[in-house]
Amino acid sequence: MISTADTANSMQDYDNKMVEAFIDKPEKLAWYKNAFERYSVNGEAKMTWVWSWWAFFGGLFYLLYRKAYMPAIWLLVLFIVASFIPFAGFVLWILTGGFAPYFVYKTYLERKAEIESAIQDEPKRIETMRTLGGFNDWAIWLAVLIHLFIWIFVFVMLSTLMPALSQQ
Repeated sequence: MISTADTANSMQDYDNKMVEAFIDKPEKLAWYKNAFERYSVNGEAKMTWVWSWWAFFGGLFYLLYRKAYMPAIWLLVLFIVASFIPFAGFVLWILTGGFAPYFVYKTYLERKAEIESAIQDEPKRIETMRTLGGFNDWAIWLAVLIHLFIWIFVFVMLSTLMPALSQQ
């Protein structure tokens, strides 16, 4: 007979494997497990502040890196709107550092539900989570290219404006 404790340990082991497969970065696993535990209150997802420097500095690219595409789109829209309001972009930047990891957690929950409804075999579920979860290296390159483009644009604009301003 299987005891309740054995079942609970088995579920905890399964959940740990799913989170590990979703994160797919052993060096980041402890941080994400801690964050995911803070978001899960009695089995229900609860948005709470969990600071991430990667989310703060990466913003949209952090969400793209973690394959949270819809939150990334919404964040882009919010940043576009915030660009018209003084200091709103800065406030949104700070909020992104505190709340973006929650959207990674929500993405994890969505992927987990999709996988569990479609696949019965536990090892296959974990392997599918590793495929659907993980990260996008291209998001780092995209961030570098966009920032490089912005700096080149600023440099070109300044180099064309400075001579004109110095002649006045």
